[in-house]
Amino acid sequence: MTSHYFENLLVKLHYYKYGNGPNAMLCFHGYGMHGKQFRILEEKLGAKYTFYGFDLFFHKETKLVNQSLEHIKRGISKKELAELFIQFCAHEHIGQFSVIGYSMGTHYATAIVEQLAQRINEYIVAAPSALNPGVLIRFFSTNKIGNKIIEKLAHSDKAILHFLDFYRKLRLIDSKNHEILLNEIGTRELRLDFYASLTYLRFLDTDFVQLEQSLQQHQVKSIFVFGKRDKMYPKKIGNFLIPKLKSAEVIVLDENHELINKNFADTLSAILA
Repeated sequence: MTSHYFENLLVKLHYYKYGNGPNAMLCFHGYGMHGKQFRILEEKLGAKYTFYGFDLFFHKETKLVNQSLEHIKRGISKKELAELFIQFCAHEHIGQFSVIGYSMGTHYATAIVEQLAQRINEYIVAAPSALNPGVLIRFFSTNKIGNKIIEKLAHSDKAILHFLDFYRKLRLIDSKNHEILLNEIGTRELRLDFYASLTYLRFLDTDFVQLEQSLQQHQVKSIFVFGKRDKMYPKKIGNFLIPKLKSAEVIVLDENHELINKNFADTLSAILA
């Protein structure tokens, strides 16, 4: 595995490169993770794919050129995101490619498929929050009042704890999701990154008509991976889309939300090898 940077006017994008296969796979990790998350696939699929694992915006070594609050609030459009990866692919001499995303990373993968389906071989999404991010995420990212609330909470240790406890008592989040959120926003720096991620990526909301048309028109092989015990993004969130797709496969693993593990790698490898 090697470490690299790609720079343009928008971002200094850090990524890892592993595997040496002839097929390119762009990898988009989950919130709080990093570009090495999918390295677990290298052992069995490294001869078929070269993986490009990115540190996504507001994670690890990737930095926006303009990190001002004003710029973050402006957000990034799907077209701008697609242009970034068009430039990246030119830099790496990539023509056709596949995409894989987990949880938050599925928003990146899905937006790219919507915009660049003619270049996509495979669309693989695990715990696909892009299909239904949930009431809280929508409220904090796209609702002006909600976004202002999370901006204020990002600056206060006590307020965010009280807020999460309140939502748990209302049963809007369960104990497991409460624990996950505490780990992800436990410090002021993490809370500001959380706020920035929600705000900057709010325009990556999935256009399901466009996604279905893109996948069907270009006959993109689609794989949807769910955890049987994942209460955040259960299999049923795909019921309105997946049955419409001709080249779709559904995998349900005996896992919770944190499903990028050996079981995931073995199951997916058996399908893709």
